[in-house]
Parts: sequence; structure tokens; C-alpha cells
Amino acid sequence: MTKRIPHPCTMPTRCSGFSMVEMMISITIGMVIVAALVGVLTTSSGNSKSNDRTSELQSNGRFALDYFKGELRQAGYRGYTWAEPNAPTTTITPIVNECLPNGAAATAFVTNLRQGVWGANDSNPYTASCLPAANRLRGDVLVIRRVENTPLSGTTVNNTLYFRSSYAFGEIFRGDGVTAATTGTPSFPGQPPLLDDFRVRESVYYIGKDDTDTTLPALRQISLKGSGDTCNGAAVTSVTMCDEMLVTGIEHMEVQFGRFDTALNTQYLDAGAISGTSTDTPTSLPSYAWNEVKAVRIWLLARTAKPETGYTNTTSYVMGDQTYTVNDSYRRQLFTAVVRLRN
Repeated sequence: MTKRIPHPCTMPTRCSGFSMVEMMISITIGMVIVAALVGVLTTSSGNSKSNDRTSELQSNGRFALDYFKGELRQAGYRGYTWAEPNAPTTTITPIVNECLPNGAAATAFVTNLRQGVWGANDSNPYTASCLPAANRLRGDVLVIRRVENTPLSGTTVNNTLYFRSSYAFGEIFRGDGVTAATTGTPSFPGQPPLLDDFRVRESVYYIGKDDTDTTLPALRQISLKGSGDTCNGAAVTSVTMCDEMLVTGIEHMEVQFGRFDTALNTQYLDAGAISGTSTDTPTSLPSYAWNEVKAVRIWLLARTAKPETGYTNTTSYVMGDQTYTVNDSYRRQLFTAVVRLRN
């Protein structure tokens, strides 16, 4: 006869299940594993946010620096001429919100094309005109003037400033919708005459506030606009200086200007050490003139938009004649470059 094997659960010692101690141990081990996973995810998320913020400030800083490199290399460009620009023979006013220092006459800023670069050392010379004191946070003010690389073809635009340029002369005028210049004084024997109109580009750069978040610093520009352009999304109908944000997250800017001394060594000076516009002969001047500037050294300090929990920044950033010390939880990166002026 076959013998039946009893079911395990018929034996009391086989069906008792987990004890309370075993269950507590299992739950504890599970909680440790879950806590470890949560810690890994939290750390990973924190690292990802930190990397995103670092990437953002690097992107902003590099863009701003590259932008300045391009503008500074073209500073002082006046088309075909190296001659001193003529005074306008036609009326170019009114100019809305022109950047004028105290006491300066109207058009003094926009007609000063001979001064390709200009700066103010940790100060604001335009508080009474285009840049109210409350709008600027800190740092230097930098001015860049030039004309566009490509001459105008077709007709000029009403209420827009142009520079008519030949080898012999150059002059700013206000567009009136007529055909652009096409002929002029011969340049060299056997060569066709050159006379063209170029759009005028002039900008003032400073550190101000972000358009959408006033707690966030930004690099801003006050640029010359004309009819057909836009200013903060609105159409422009007259010659005006327009204040717009260029790059967010730029907290500080310092600029120095390089010129050759009598031994042909380059020395860099703050804007306050440079004055005058008369001659290119260094030894004949009591002070250094702006038209002797051959290079620009610029520092830009980029900052993240949000503070980082658990991070403390107490760095002192040396920028030109300033040492900018911080004590907070924002990550920052300093960008610097030396740009040689071509014009």
C-alpha cells in the first residue's frame, strides 16, 4: 500500500510564518535600501541642477565676451575714410534720449564717430540723459561707435542716421528716403570713385537689471535706433537711443584701455587716466588721448540665476582696478580678454 505524505501545513512547526522580529528586520533593511536610493536620486538631481547652472553662467559669459570681441574689433570703422569726420551740414536732430554728459550739446554723442571707444571708470556720466542712476548697478560704462561693414544699397530710411564715406571725407546725415550715394571723389589713379552710405551703430554698455527678474543682474546696452527698428518690442519711428537687455546673469564689468608708451610698450589704463582727442603723437600730449587707444582689456563676471543650497562663495574677483568680494551661495565665473582695435 502507498504511504501518504502529509501536507507541510499539517505540521505546526512548518506553518508558523515570519516572526515579528523577522518582519521588523525586513522592513528596516527595505527602508535602508529606499533611503539609499532616495539619497542617490537627490544627489544626482542636485548635481544636475548645479551642472545646468554652471553651464548657463558659462554660456552667458562666453556669449557676452564673444560679442564684445566682435564689436571692439570693428570699433571706429568709418567706411572708406580715415579722415576726421566732417560736421553735419544737414539737420540730424531731434534725437530722443541721446546719451549726453552734463552740459553737452545735442548731437555731441552721435556725431563723435572719431572716438571708436570711450569709457567711464566705475561711474555713470549719463545720469541726466539716457542712463538714470537707479538703472546702473555697478562697474564701468563702455561706449563703442562704428558704422556697418556693408554699405547701403537702394534708398536710405527716414529718421535713421547714416555716414556718407569716401577716401577724402565722411559725414553723418539723417536718412530721407532718397537713393543712396553711388559716386564720389576718385580714390586712386585708375580706380573707380567710391562714395557710399553706411548705417551708424553706436552703443553704451553697462551693468543693470534683468528685464523679467529685477534681482538678477544683466549686461545692458543703450543703442542707436532708427525708423523700422524695434525697441523692447515696440516699433521705432524716430532717431532714438534704446535701452535693452543684452545678456542676463552678467554681474560686473571692468574695462581698461591699452596704448603704446614712448618705448612702444603697451600699458593699460583706466578710463579716468585718458582724455583729449587732438593728436596721435604720444609725446606731445600732457595726458593720454582716446585716439591713442590700441587695445581694450575687459573683465566680465557671470553669475547663476539662483543660489545653490549647501554652497558658499566667498571669492574675491580681481577685475582691473577693482576687487569684487562676495559672500553668498551663487556660483560665478570670471571671463577676460584683450582685444586689439583694428581702426
